[in-house]
Amino acid sequence: MPPEVRRASIIAATLPLLRTYGTAVTTAQIAMAAGISEGTLFRVFPDKESLVNAAICTAFDPAPTEAAIAAIDRTLPMRDKLIAAVTVLQRRVEGVWQLMSMMGMVAPPGVNPLAPKLAPVMEALQQRVIELFEPHRDELRCDPVQAGRALRMMSFAGTHPRVTDGVPMTAAEIVAIVLDGVRVRADLDSEPEVSPC
Repeated sequence: MPPEVRRASIIAATLPLLRTYGTAVTTAQIAMAAGISEGTLFRVFPDKESLVNAAICTAFDPAPTEAAIAAIDRTLPMRDKLIAAVTVLQRRVEGVWQLMSMMGMVAPPGVNPLAPKLAPVMEALQQRVIELFEPHRDELRCDPVQAGRALRMMSFAGTHPRVTDGVPMTAAEIVAIVLDGVRVRADLDSEPEVSPC
């Protein structure tokens, strides 16, 4: 197995264990989950700390999320596209939050060797969300950039366990609030037009 493939497979086996056991996970558990010996593990990573750090950096990498949103079928109706996008964003929030919680992290890692590479990918992720709104510009009461920002914020707030009191919103509920608000539309007819975004 090529070194980079082996490295990626070890990290993939490590992440679920970190989300379950946190720092208490053992290298024996990781090796067993990866289907390798501990000796092989230490030929790829010099120690447990370097493996854990690599796994955390991988968990915070927005590239897989960006790719998943980019793969959403652009021919779907707007609501369906947005529900698919929020589902992807929710998976990211849930995975990152669970990892941070089990690792005792109060913030994303401060020293991330991938940070310079991640900034453009994070920008691309934001752009992918905006692109979902762009073909529907005439149906929106605000700019697609503002709509994309609102969707990302609602996806985070509606999914994060500390914000939702442990009762996260569904992707469909988040999209309904962003697109429709929470009041009956007839109530808005007598009020001045205000941009919701």
